[in-house]
Amino acid sequence: MAKKVSFWEFFQGLGKTFVLPVSLLAACGIMLGVGSSFASSVTAEILPFLKNPILNAFFNFMATIGSFAFSNLPVMFAIAIPLGLAKEDKGVAAFSGYVGFTISHLAVNFLLKTTGTLASPENMKEAGQAMVMGIQSIDTGVIGGLIIGIIVYKIHEKYRTISLPDFLGFWTGSRFVPLATAVIVGVVSLLIPFIWPFFNRMIIGIGHVISKSGPFGPFLFGAGEGLLRPFGLHHILVAMIRFTSAGGDAVVNGETVSGALTIFYKQFANGIFDPNVTKFLSQGKMPVYMFGLPAAALAMYTTARPENKRKIKGLLISGVVACAVGGITEPLEFIFLFLAPALYLFHCIMVGLGFMVMGILKVAIGNTDGNIIDFLVFGVLQGTKTKWYLVIAVGIVWFIIYYFVFKWAITKFNLKTPGREVMAEGKDAKLGGYDEEKLLKALGGKDNIVSLDNCLTRLRLVVKDMSLVDEKEIKDTGAVAVVKLDKTNLQVIIGPQVNVVKNKLEKLMSKM
Repeated sequence: MAKKVSFWEFFQGLGKTFVLPVSLLAACGIMLGVGSSFASSVTAEILPFLKNPILNAFFNFMATIGSFAFSNLPVMFAIAIPLGLAKEDKGVAAFSGYVGFTISHLAVNFLLKTTGTLASPENMKEAGQAMVMGIQSIDTGVIGGLIIGIIVYKIHEKYRTISLPDFLGFWTGSRFVPLATAVIVGVVSLLIPFIWPFFNRMIIGIGHVISKSGPFGPFLFGAGEGLLRPFGLHHILVAMIRFTSAGGDAVVNGETVSGALTIFYKQFANGIFDPNVTKFLSQGKMPVYMFGLPAAALAMYTTARPENKRKIKGLLISGVVACAVGGITEPLEFIFLFLAPALYLFHCIMVGLGFMVMGILKVAIGNTDGNIIDFLVFGVLQGTKTKWYLVIAVGIVWFIIYYFVFKWAITKFNLKTPGREVMAEGKDAKLGGYDEEKLLKALGGKDNIVSLDNCLTRLRLVVKDMSLVDEKEIKDTGAVAVVKLDKTNLQVIIGPQVNVVKNKLEKLMSKM
């Protein structure tokens, strides 16, 4: 009998599924940023060699390819959610996500035609309708894709092992899932015109609360994301602000778009830099990601025992690179999260203040990661209108604050940050080189693992018996931290190499 998925486990998994479309979005954003910057006539005046027709065509092509993700986010979520949540037959789940998304809009289109409420082309925007994959339908945006994805996942889990009579044997098992999706989603979608206004009002209400908070709105967002990160639920808050009306609505070239990130990309492609949009985006992270956390790492290094500094250097440098270049903070954050929760709370407040200060200063740097790449592509390359130089000024202040606060706390309370304990000779702290056999044993063995997956930086596991999990042994393999969420849900913080570790574990278990 299949183990029932808990409410907590479901939302953990749901947040993880956001990573795939968002990671593509981040990469496409960089392509759009670089392409638009170097194809610009303004940049060509500064760098005359860019007037070369071949170079100009190349960068225009890059910008065109980069714009793909921003026009197809809803269907990407509809596919990614069942793909990420499904335990088996993931390909069928993803295919069914596409089927469900298309059928949903066809069903809505049918109802609008039948009831005579299909708007004329010039009145679509006022009626809340739009062309979705060539189908005139109600514009439910990313929320619509998310809901369809969840429904398809539930259909997939219920019917992927179904047995049918022999004369229907061709559709037995996973082949039945797309068929069930077409029928069930088609019928359910007839309710969208009636229930969507409720969802829309709720999201707009959240947006109004945030907008009425003034400069404090970005603070709440930045601090809230940090506080949710240890539980793996931050993706849900981030997606709401980035892709729904909670992050704002705007009309760009006659098209109504919702969500801070979606608006930014549309405006960016038209040479518009609006600090009221970017206040929830990349710029808010930069003081902490590029300056604050590296300063915290330096404080850990300088307070380590002299004989251990060489041994922890790899751990800290890897963490700084992951943070400042990759925009991935967990390898550094989880070093001090469990040692000193008060320091982590201070860190979350500083992230929130970073968002608030960047917003007050009217900095206009968008995208997702808050790293050096975003700073260069969406800040420096776009000229002084983005006010990128203020990031450096604020960042220096953040560096000083982080360094002295962390150094004071570590020495005052004798926190056992890396290198402050007696370490075994020759044992270097690191983020790679995992012994998968030792790690699997520390997790309680193959039979103790119900499910194994990963997000950007952490293994996500469901185990049968948490008492069999040896936290110390897991950390000895090189893991940054172990998070026991409840009696069965476990996370192991690895860092950027987590996918390699997961693949090693799966390969090892398959041989047993």
